Amino acid sequence: MSDTRFSPPVTTPRSSEEETGGPAQTGARWPLPEEAFWSEEADPHWMAPGELTQPQPAVKDGEPPAEPSKPAKPAKPDEDAPAAAQPSQPQPQPKAVEERKPRKRAKATADGTAQQKPEPKQEPQPPKRKRDPYLDNVKFVLIALVVVGHSLVPTLSADSSRALYIFIYTFHMPLFVLISGYLSRNFWNSNAKTNKLVDTFLVPYVIVEVGYALLRVSVGQKWSLTIIDPAWLNWYLLALLFWRLSTPVWKRMKYPVPVAVAVYLLSGFSQIEGDFSMDRFFGLMPFFVIGLVMQPEHFEMLNRRWIKILSALTVLGAAAVAIYVAPKAPLDPFYFKASFQDLDLSWYMGLALRAGLLVCALAMCFAVLALVPRGETWFSDLGTRTLYCYLLHGIPVLVAKEMGWLEFPWLFGPLGVLAIASSAFALAIVLCLPETRTVFKWVLEPRLTWLYRRPSRS
Repeated sequence: MSDTRFSPPVTTPRSSEEETGGPAQTGARWPLPEEAFWSEEADPHWMAPGELTQPQPAVKDGEPPAEPSKPAKPAKPDEDAPAAAQPSQPQPQPKAVEERKPRKRAKATADGTAQQKPEPKQEPQPPKRKRDPYLDNVKFVLIALVVVGHSLVPTLSADSSRALYIFIYTFHMPLFVLISGYLSRNFWNSNAKTNKLVDTFLVPYVIVEVGYALLRVSVGQKWSLTIIDPAWLNWYLLALLFWRLSTPVWKRMKYPVPVAVAVYLLSGFSQIEGDFSMDRFFGLMPFFVIGLVMQPEHFEMLNRRWIKILSALTVLGAAAVAIYVAPKAPLDPFYFKASFQDLDLSWYMGLALRAGLLVCALAMCFAVLALVPRGETWFSDLGTRTLYCYLLHGIPVLVAKEMGWLEFPWLFGPLGVLAIASSAFALAIVLCLPETRTVFKWVLEPRLTWLYRRPSRS
């Protein structure tokens, strides 16, 4: 024969889909999804190479499927017909196939007869990377302590309230900054994260500054608005903005932590103003840099039994020290921003105080990290929306202060501290709910996609 080809046994005509090489009676239709592929594992009726499927009658749209009929006998070849049109004897199917090699696509014969192709096998979608609940647990604990600390201010004349205030301020913002540094390790590797420098820092900063200025006027205070000097809790947005801007510098250094500690100690010699949160920027810098150089294995080192026991003893010891020093300890050092001159200290006493605070804060930070649950908890989801709680909790707290709701005599005692802390904790839960984000997302997380250029595809 001039052209060695085979034609199928004489049966009913084939559909146009089969003639174009589509899937042979597998139930699939062209086009297939990109991730689909053919293999013997996907097709229970897989055929060995060289075997032909039994062609089936074509079914037109709207017609019921034809009843199965007995296979027709092969017709005698027509001597006048071309060789390609003459039918050939069907090949017997082997009883067993020793080797079955998967084929990406089935091949069709010249007359349109397609070999059996395996059914499409959908590749299992890779599971989405689940968010680690551990850091969310830590963030919710810290944001709840922020609300408690701000709520205790009107009752700081009581020793019990002052002790809890000192205990909280020793570590809660340093640990917040440390976690922020850890989450900033790959910040500059993503265009979306870089855009957040404006979306979640600058724009919300201006909106919150104006909003709190209006709120102060509404409760009887004078109008005051200085964008470069953040008021009250808004300092954190600007400080974090500048810490993240400095990230490439720290990542290029050989010894970033010692350099950051040196800058922190030496900054006490200068009276740094609060413009652009520069006082807090230098005062909490070591915690951000330590978080920046930390790796996941460092957090795993804290997940040991003896470290957890030591951490529990550290927290209890810190609470005892806070109760002891509360009646006579000044509060300014715990804000990590006052200079030696502001604290009325000599240079060597100032250095000793700053070094001692750094050691105590780091000990408490690692103790809390060791004690916070690592698995999924009821407050893990709440820890994903701490920004809303941080920026919004000042509204009810400021109103409560101005209305005198936090100055009842019975609040100046242990029971009062417990009542304020419980109420603040409940407020933190409400402000971290998904409904709160739904209401305020357009203000605190605006999508300013129109402001940025699309990244180049080259």
